[in-house]
Amino acid sequence: MIDAMDAATIVGYFKGKSILITGSTGFLGKILVEKILRVQPDVHKIYLLVRGIDEPTAKQRVQQEVIDTDLFDLLREKRGKGFQQFVEEKVVALAGDIIHHNLGLETPMLDALAKEIDVIVNIAATTNFYGRYDVSLDVNVMGVKHLCQFAKQCARLKMLMHVSTAFVSGFREGLILEKPIKPGESLREGTFLDIDAELRLVREVKKQLTMTNSSTGGADDDTDKKKTERTAMKELGLQRARHHGWSNTYVFTKAMGEVLLGQLRGDIPVVIMRPSIITSVRADPVPGWMQGTRTIDTIIIGYAKQNLSCFLADLTFVMDVIPGDMVVNAMMAAMVAHSEEKGAQLVYHSTSSLRNPATYNVLYQSGRRHFYENPRVGKDGKVIPTKEMYFFPTIARFCTWSICCSAGSSPSSTTTSTASTSL
Repeated sequence: MIDAMDAATIVGYFKGKSILITGSTGFLGKILVEKILRVQPDVHKIYLLVRGIDEPTAKQRVQQEVIDTDLFDLLREKRGKGFQQFVEEKVVALAGDIIHHNLGLETPMLDALAKEIDVIVNIAATTNFYGRYDVSLDVNVMGVKHLCQFAKQCARLKMLMHVSTAFVSGFREGLILEKPIKPGESLREGTFLDIDAELRLVREVKKQLTMTNSSTGGADDDTDKKKTERTAMKELGLQRARHHGWSNTYVFTKAMGEVLLGQLRGDIPVVIMRPSIITSVRADPVPGWMQGTRTIDTIIIGYAKQNLSCFLADLTFVMDVIPGDMVVNAMMAAMVAHSEEKGAQLVYHSTSSLRNPATYNVLYQSGRRHFYENPRVGKDGKVIPTKEMYFFPTIARFCTWSICCSAGSSPSSTTTSTASTSL
């Protein structure tokens, strides 16, 4: 159905719509807000739920962290002097948080929203791979519950779009079907995932930590107590994730969020978008736009500064990155395709796929070509030579190369025997 739609159909869908977006201060959220405002100026309202003590604080956050970014330069240029007025007419900042019942909103505001919202887009998440288990459960799992509870109050709701991650599928190879995760389903054979049990476990562990601190005198001060609890929660998250077959706390709790969404959605049309590693904007509106340093950026920066001479990776492996604007385009198309399909629950993987894989070789060749054509210049005005980088498909080869370097051999002399390739 998505293939049959054209851009005009997708853009037209958002005319007159009221949209609630969570996670708008994040990378993907910003791209979505800008895209809708730019391609469909006749959108009715875009409500942005952000953490803040009050409405002015929330509004200030949206202005500084979303609207004032370079991402909005094209829209700013397009609207000219009327840009700020346009934004104020279309964008409404709400002080709230999905970790709270009723999204942390006062009843009058909640009731008014419920009468108006057509589309809900949940991008809010804590993406710390090794974060606290209690915090990850609050945002990635309980946040979904609270959003579902609100969605059921929305008389005009046509679609709930939930952004997850492709890595809820774990380390499985080959074709991964776009299917919802079933209640109780776990990646480790012989285990059963009980979300309520996980929530109880966290409460019990925190209670035990409090009792231990109280009975023994605990740590010397509140700072030490908080540090002890933070460490315990991080360790518990990893332990539970790996027990059920997931690699880290983030993907584990995102998988639980998907399950809970399936259980609580009722007949609300739901689309789950599972992107892989989201990277910079490919083309629209600012080619190459990136917020901070993300995922593969540290590798590129290391190579650019010539601080990274080698890397443990097989260049034939699929790294699976996806530009942020492509993810947003897929989200918008999916929203339109499945709007008002009562009872529908669809899953889409927004990735490079088996059909069109992006390997580490693509990343290296692109970076190498760029820095050869656009070499860095030092403070003295001299060009900093771009050197080749060495890749090792196994730890054994990397160790051999390291030993040779320690013994005084040059990297180039060991390339043939130990490096996977130097392109």
